[in-house]
Amino acid sequence: MGALPGTAATGMTVNTALCFRGKKILAPMVRVGTLPMRLLALDYGADIVYCEELIDIKMLQCKRIINEVLETVDFIAPNERVVFRTCERERHCVVFQMGSADAERALAVAKLVENDVAGIDINMGCPKEYSTKDFSGFNSINFFVLMITTKMTRLSEGGMGAALLSDPDRIESILTTLVKGICKPVTCKIRILPSVEDTVNLVKRIEKTGVAAIAVHGRKKEERPQHPVHCDVIKAISEAVSIPVIANGGSHDFIKEYTDIETFQKATAASSVMIARAAMWNPSIFRKEGFVPLKDVMQNYIKYAVRYDNHYTNTKYCLCQMLREQLETTQGKKLHAAQSTQEICEAFEMADFYEKSTAIFEAKKTSSETETQNEDDQLEDPDVIKMAVRFDKREYPPQITPKMYLLEWCRKEKHPQPVYETVQRPLDRLFCSVVTVAEQKYRSTLWDKSKKLAEQAAAIVCLRTLGVPEGKLCEGENHLISKRKREDQEHLNNRDHGEDLAEPSHKKANFIEESSDRNVRKMPQ
Repeated sequence: MGALPGTAATGMTVNTALCFRGKKILAPMVRVGTLPMRLLALDYGADIVYCEELIDIKMLQCKRIINEVLETVDFIAPNERVVFRTCERERHCVVFQMGSADAERALAVAKLVENDVAGIDINMGCPKEYSTKDFSGFNSINFFVLMITTKMTRLSEGGMGAALLSDPDRIESILTTLVKGICKPVTCKIRILPSVEDTVNLVKRIEKTGVAAIAVHGRKKEERPQHPVHCDVIKAISEAVSIPVIANGGSHDFIKEYTDIETFQKATAASSVMIARAAMWNPSIFRKEGFVPLKDVMQNYIKYAVRYDNHYTNTKYCLCQMLREQLETTQGKKLHAAQSTQEICEAFEMADFYEKSTAIFEAKKTSSETETQNEDDQLEDPDVIKMAVRFDKREYPPQITPKMYLLEWCRKEKHPQPVYETVQRPLDRLFCSVVTVAEQKYRSTLWDKSKKLAEQAAAIVCLRTLGVPEGKLCEGENHLISKRKREDQEHLNNRDHGEDLAEPSHKKANFIEESSDRNVRKMPQ
């Protein structure tokens, strides 16, 4: 995804010029713009790389984590999945592209990532239904059917992507809010409208928001790659505005090798050229000297995929895009059958590389964990009783937990209720809880992924030390379960007699897990 150097543009700040004037740009494409592909494009000559489009609502659920083992910055979803990963190498040349239909949400995401990227882009050109359609009027059944029939893989509130093209007021609101709210350059990517005049008018309105550049995919929202790209419309836009225009959509008609980038740039009079599919097929298209043998390109990509722990399904997808017509070869069939990163490496005769890389990362991980354990030991209270235990809810009856048993025991023994104090470790965001019962502290030496799990583990340590039942299924029928059954039956009997109870009996005092009023505190870094 490349551009040509040297095209001047006016009305830009120094920082903006450094980021966007006359630069090659890797376009955002679904499942393509991950870290290994971006780094490979930079190796072969791309100047600016875009990440894949990420939805604002999804990003706002993420935590920013420093991954010391991979030396990356990771944005992690609640399900522990890496949504966006970046590194120092691309920090000054990666543009974060998001899908958004709301100015405040877009700003919140931009503030979350702006210190780790070179710029922020709003995708207003995606024609896919998951991005454009407004799902607010669908009931759950219709929405589920729609997901199945359209094979949607991502959820959003709709009204994003190409749907924004018919709502210039919202476009203006989003872009103006971003330009005023962050210190990094802001860009957007659009498709063309039915008429040249309408497209130019929209772009002029976008220019007034203060964006640093605008990328134009030279097709209408209903057109697909097999339709000709409208170079004349991109050219009309380039001649109508003073900010840089990035031409996109030339892979099918123009760009087969590096010299074709200049052809497309001249045909559109654009400042830069953004390439998607042609660079996905072979990222070495950026090399002025010509293509690198595809085998070398794929092996270099695999090295980055292993180095940065890329999910094997994405790695496999990108390699399949590079092989294309060679998928029916022996190697292509091995790749198609691969079900792990290790098997992918074996298919490309890189098994030794995988083993050595894995050993290195395991050593780094062990070293990191040892350092963390040393920090834990320094913070550790020597009077705390410790065990290596975890809470597995599958081992307990529904809605019966060790914390309930510990609370019940404390009440029976006339002790104050248990007090939980939880800390979060900065390195991996895991939790550890210490419970104080009768002036004695207890904790598990194993760290958990949530505060609730850490508290349950601490309660287990206390109960096992005291020799008190903790409620596991293997312990058989016990008094708390029997008590709950009796109270539930009383509740049903009372309902049968017309009494209106405010809440089920199992939610009464003896069955409420009383958590600590203390906030989770973070360990010093």
